[in-house]
Amino acid sequence: MRFAIPLSGGMLSPHFGHCEQFALIDVDVATKTIQKKQVVDSPGHQPGFLPVWLAEQGVSVVLTGGMGPRAQALFQQKRITVVIGVMENDPDKAVLNYLNGRLAIGENVCDH
Repeated sequence: MRFAIPLSGGMLSPHFGHCEQFALIDVDVATKTIQKKQVVDSPGHQPGFLPVWLAEQGVSVVLTGGMGPRAQALFQQKRITVVIGVMENDPDKAVLNYLNGRLAIGENVCDH
C-alpha cells in the first residue's frame, strides 16, 4: 500500500494543493511497517492534476490537513482514500498511526 502525504518544510502541509513536496510511503500492511519512503517535489497546483498524478504514482491513501471538495471528489473517482484533518505533523508517524488505528483527526483546515 502506498501513502501520499503533502509536505511543507518537511512536515505535513495544512493545505494539500499548496504543498512543496510529497512523501510517498510504501507500507507492508500485514506487519504495519514502512518499507520505503521517497520525497518528491510537487508538480504544482493545477486544478484536477494532482489526483491523476498521484494515482499514476500508485497511491492508495492520502493523509492531509485540508483539501477542497472538488479534489476530494476527484480522488474518490480514482479510488484513492483521503483522510482529512490529520493532526500529526510527522509523515512517518501519521502513516504508522493510521495503520494502527490511532491517527488523530480534526477539522478540514481547507476553507474552499
